[in-house]
Amino acid sequence: MSITLSDQDKSTLRTAAYGAVSLMVAAGAAGKPHKIATDGGIALGSATGLVGHVLAEYPKGKDLGGKSVAEIADRVLPALTAAMNLLKQQDPAEAENFRRTVLVAVETAQMHQGRPSPTSTEMVRKITEALDAASVAAADSGAVPEAAAGQDRPEWQKAIEEMVESGFVGVSLRVHDERGEWAGSAGAAELGGAAKPPINGHVRIGSNTKTFTATLVLQLVAEGKVGLDVPAADYLPEFGLDRRITVRMLLQHTSGVFNFSGEVYDDGTVVPGIPIPYGTTGKEWVDNRFKVYRPQELVELALSKPARFEPGTGWSYSNTNYVLARLLIEKVTGRTYAEEMQRLILGPLGLSGTVVPDASPGIPEPHAHAYYRYEDAGEHKTVDITRQNPSWISTGGDMISTTQDMHTFISALLGGKLLPAPLLAEMCTPHPTGIPNMDYGLGVFVVTTDDGGTVISHNGAAVGHAALMYSTPDGSKTLTAALNCVDDADLSIAAAFQKAQQRLLNEVFCGGQADPAQPTG
Repeated sequence: MSITLSDQDKSTLRTAAYGAVSLMVAAGAAGKPHKIATDGGIALGSATGLVGHVLAEYPKGKDLGGKSVAEIADRVLPALTAAMNLLKQQDPAEAENFRRTVLVAVETAQMHQGRPSPTSTEMVRKITEALDAASVAAADSGAVPEAAAGQDRPEWQKAIEEMVESGFVGVSLRVHDERGEWAGSAGAAELGGAAKPPINGHVRIGSNTKTFTATLVLQLVAEGKVGLDVPAADYLPEFGLDRRITVRMLLQHTSGVFNFSGEVYDDGTVVPGIPIPYGTTGKEWVDNRFKVYRPQELVELALSKPARFEPGTGWSYSNTNYVLARLLIEKVTGRTYAEEMQRLILGPLGLSGTVVPDASPGIPEPHAHAYYRYEDAGEHKTVDITRQNPSWISTGGDMISTTQDMHTFISALLGGKLLPAPLLAEMCTPHPTGIPNMDYGLGVFVVTTDDGGTVISHNGAAVGHAALMYSTPDGSKTLTAALNCVDDADLSIAAAFQKAQQRLLNEVFCGGQADPAQPTG
């Protein structure tokens, strides 16, 4: 059978296979790391067929050494599934060859660990599960996946193709409804490339991070560690917060605290914060996109500016609220935000494709690429900004996920699996925002469709990447999407982004909305 793999496809196979061996090295601390890596690598190098040819080209020294088990697993496990998917689409025999090769390498590595540690045994199980999680359809194709076999939804494929025509580089869409699951992609993973975006690739989800964060705070409320209507200053006394600001106000954007990424007032006055990719600071952001910001630094900058309004007297979208929520989580638990996210959400739901990056600039494979266009000394430049340090936005919008993980999360959340019913009701109780047909709960937008229906949503943009997440209030029907584009200081893609949301809402939820625009970060 003829088979064609792009350079990105080959990179995914190598990352997955050699990453699996690296995972065994990291998990087998009681063994002999060099011996484990050598023997595992030899086993991979002995592969036959196309798989053997691809793995033989692996660039030496490009490994995952020095990283933790969790960091390697976050990158490698999704890559294993993606590798199996793209091979199954074109040649099931090569897919089985790849699976067998990886498992032999893992088994060979484990043999030289002496008595396997519990961690290495667990990693073998996860590697096997990742290989077996692949569906018959490829992750990188526009084909309907196995879970959606028999569904003919050409209107959805047409919708995402039209989104590409409107200016996006690529779009991946996943819908779960009463007929099952449909997933597809259109456009390109890279500018000038032929390969489509991976259907379940990783994407920077921007302000969808706020929904994860709000859920985490509400889980701590359920555990009795946080009070919704307690002054936030009781948990974070070091910042001198106005004692009228409650935890609820942080999650609801009613605190009035200045947005560290800048404010635009009703009269058009712009008060800048840190350099961001939009407005007059685009070139500065590009040049310093690997700079590390600490959450405390962002909060202190925001609090040095006048409040937008008295606490509880208005609504204004402020990323500062959610950085304060992060610091609150860390203060009351004594653990990092990432550790609590893993304990309460990612671990229980099995969201292996979701990452809390903190200040790490990388993004796991597979993924589509993000771009930024700017002017430098009169010359227009377009740069790949897929790698960027997301600490500039912190928990205002730094997380990475997949369309599958976003579906699993929002469906579980609204289906009552993460929060007690009273707290879920609090989360979805709308507070007026002044935006037509769109109010805000606690970390979610409550959207009224044209036909009078309701969807729960939070979308996000993260400079060249964007993500959509919509659901019916009971979690039974969801829409999740990942988009990649060429961004710029003037937000030229914004109109197409709004139109895309409108189109997809109309297609999937049979309603639509008057103004689908949402603040993003």
